[in-house]
Amino acid sequence: MSRASKLTLAATGLGTAGIISFVHWAQEQDKASMHKGVERDMEKQRIRQERQAEFEIQRRLEEEYRKLQTVSPSIEDQSGGETKQGRGT
Repeated sequence: MSRASKLTLAATGLGTAGIISFVHWAQEQDKASMHKGVERDMEKQRIRQERQAEFEIQRRLEEEYRKLQTVSPSIEDQSGGETKQGRGT
């Protein structure tokens, strides 16, 4: 085998190995970024569920407090919604 053919074979082999390793690295990076997206989505879902649970607790507490507390109508409600200010006419 001539020297030129040996260099060509070596360069081709190194180029192929470089391309294969780059493609493998790029696939690993894509996989990692997709996994981070899944983790972000799971975190958002967890936060949403926590907020929903907190909202339900607050709603139940509000219902309990409304049952326990009696709210009397204000003076404005008793007079038909009009307040008498005594302004001239």
